[in-house]
Amino acid sequence: MKVRHDMIVCYIVRPAERAGSYEFLQLRRVPSDFMGGTWQTVSGRIEESEKAWEAALRELREEAGLTPIEFYQLDYVETFYIAKDDTLWQRPGFCAIVGRDQVVTLNEEHDDFRWVLRKEVDESFMWPGERAAIGELCREILDDGRSKPFLRIDLPRPA
Repeated sequence: MKVRHDMIVCYIVRPAERAGSYEFLQLRRVPSDFMGGTWQTVSGRIEESEKAWEAALRELREEAGLTPIEFYQLDYVETFYIAKDDTLWQRPGFCAIVGRDQVVTLNEEHDDFRWVLRKEVDESFMWPGERAAIGELCREILDDGRSKPFLRIDLPRPA
């Protein structure tokens, strides 16, 4: 069995229209791609010499055309197994909070997007690991948990 850890996942959150609530972005994979037609969040490979958090920011820009106003690491690391290639994957998670006015711009990997209300996460996110990560994200980041200040990643200032 192989073990890989060169991938990230990034959950994108924005304030909902109703104050105090939030929405999560999902992107639909194109039919011809791996797991085509499924709704997912931003994920991707870490490039050589790139830090995991840098990969999350890059993938966010590439897949959705978004730039966060706040950015956090998650303590939760998703672990899943793919039988086809006998590989155990571990991917660190990140949370990007974006403004309601930002426009989603999809790349060629996706053909649609949707915003899911926080109360609809359990029905809308397919994988148990995603739902567990979002649970931590809600408790610690959106609901101002004790670890929030320590999970925050200061964004690089534009040059």
